[in-house]
Amino acid sequence: MQPAFADPPTDSARAFRAIMQAMARPGTVHEVAAPAPEGLSPAAAATLLVLADQTTPVWLAHGHDWLVFHTGAPVAATRAEAAFAVGPWDALAPLGDWPVGTPDYPDRSTTLIVEVPRLDGSGTRLTGPGIETESRLPLPDARALAANAALYPLGVDLILSCGDRLAALPRSTRIHPEDA
Repeated sequence: MQPAFADPPTDSARAFRAIMQAMARPGTVHEVAAPAPEGLSPAAAATLLVLADQTTPVWLAHGHDWLVFHTGAPVAATRAEAAFAVGPWDALAPLGDWPVGTPDYPDRSTTLIVEVPRLDGSGTRLTGPGIETESRLPLPDARALAANAALYPLGVDLILSCGDRLAALPRSTRIHPEDA
């Protein structure tokens, strides 16, 4: 079985802080990593190790027994019961398949951890809360993500991961696909 963090208290605190910084400042790229099984980026592994637990069903595009071993998180049988989902964009699309919350409980939505081939400060223009003027990220489907943002306060949140890097795209972020 693949090990988790080498120094769990310190490594998990650093990873949690990076994830929270990414959510608070959409479009910024942060380094975070944990030993990952084949088929999962170190940033996605670190995110799951920090955020998943026995109460958060996780939908996995590719099975990872290590997740259950290290976090106790149940594997979601369907998309409708997933608190988190992880995989490449083509395995997670369309966004309409995931819970987006309800008017009374918008927090009851799925957070998607999307494995992307590239993560840098180029691509689609982003504006909104946490972004001083604008930021840019290479998004897998800017139009679908703009439609998700239009559901705010409902919608899914995304964490994009590539290697040991991650960025977040909360549902409150305004996406400008025409500026990609």
